[in-house]
Amino acid sequence: MKVLVLGSGVIGVTAAHYLAEAGHEVEVVDRQSGPAQETSFANAGEVSPGYSSPWAGPGIPVKAIKWLLMRYGPLVVRPHLDPAMWSWMFKMLRNCTAGRYAINKARMVPIAEYSRDCLMALRQFTGISYDERSQGTLQLFRLQKQLDGIGGDVEVLKKFGVPFEVLDQSGCIAAEPALAAVREKFVGGLRLPNDETGDCQMFTEKLASFCASRGVTFRYGTRIDKIVAEGGKITGVATSAGLLTADAYVVALGSFSPIMLKPLGLSAPVYPVKGYSITVPITNADAAPVSTVMDESYKIAITRLGDRIRAGGTAEISGYDLKLHQARRATLEHSVSDLFPNGGNVKEATFWSGLRPMTPDGPPIVGKTRYGNLFLNTGHGTLGWTMACGSGRVLADIISGRKPEIDASELGIDRYA
Repeated sequence: MKVLVLGSGVIGVTAAHYLAEAGHEVEVVDRQSGPAQETSFANAGEVSPGYSSPWAGPGIPVKAIKWLLMRYGPLVVRPHLDPAMWSWMFKMLRNCTAGRYAINKARMVPIAEYSRDCLMALRQFTGISYDERSQGTLQLFRLQKQLDGIGGDVEVLKKFGVPFEVLDQSGCIAAEPALAAVREKFVGGLRLPNDETGDCQMFTEKLASFCASRGVTFRYGTRIDKIVAEGGKITGVATSAGLLTADAYVVALGSFSPIMLKPLGLSAPVYPVKGYSITVPITNADAAPVSTVMDESYKIAITRLGDRIRAGGTAEISGYDLKLHQARRATLEHSVSDLFPNGGNVKEATFWSGLRPMTPDGPPIVGKTRYGNLFLNTGHGTLGWTMACGSGRVLADIISGRKPEIDASELGIDRYA
């Protein structure tokens, strides 16, 4: 059957790939001039299943207050009169319990682990490359209390069989040799050796080209106005190119998904949480990271992407505003310069911001809706790159009437009913 995918970020393009491989006629629509031009454009570059955790967890409200007061804090709230903002924050706070955290993490880790396996298979099948590395992720702790507090996360990793290593200073330096120059600034780390890194935009562009070569149609530069429904089913999508029709429809519009779904009576609690990144040219390869280092104090991921260092972080709750605030750049520059002072010149870095589509509980929304031919693939938050392939494969199976290889039944929108 014909499937119309709305959105050509990494989520939409991977869904299109798996739908096409399942034998469907696929058309992708996006307002931008090409794939991966918004949230997928310059993210932190991590494919980190082991770090798939909800933001909402025990102790987060107290930590949030401390973060707001830090000079280089990872959280910024710019409140304004937006009912969706306050509703989302209230729902997130309701998920900040030990019980809800355990449930939500248990929903996130399986899809993330499955996605990593799907990505490896896709890479072998397509032959595409995207500055990928399979050298793990190191969560770096500057304070002893941070290292002492990893017990809960370690138990979850054990439960799901995720390989990990708890490292002292020397172990961290063995994994990331450039840290030897700043060993006095950290006490240890938690390393996940199976995590990967890669340029999400490069991946998405190459996968889109691969899909096009195999018959997928991409309609770029096309504004999506509304989804048209009649008699309990979707009958088309009104766009700047006219009414587009298909047998099934996939909403993969990230933070803009709830805007499209609201007129249909579907309430998807997805809200944009802005993140920032800088991309730094490497000037000394030996002084740069080998893979990804997570600076736990500032919640910043520092990743090696070919001849560049990508540093991404900050959670800014400010609606759909994409303004680049220099204070956020200063935070990213500080983290990179503090841990890898000779790796690259941060003053030459490019600066970017994007809107992460966050759910209040953490897991994405993947699956059916009450409209029989409308499906969702959205709300992946900071883990879109990590979960993209698995989500696309699961969704393609659901649309094709096949049973997914993992249980994704609790990822649907009906969990909010």
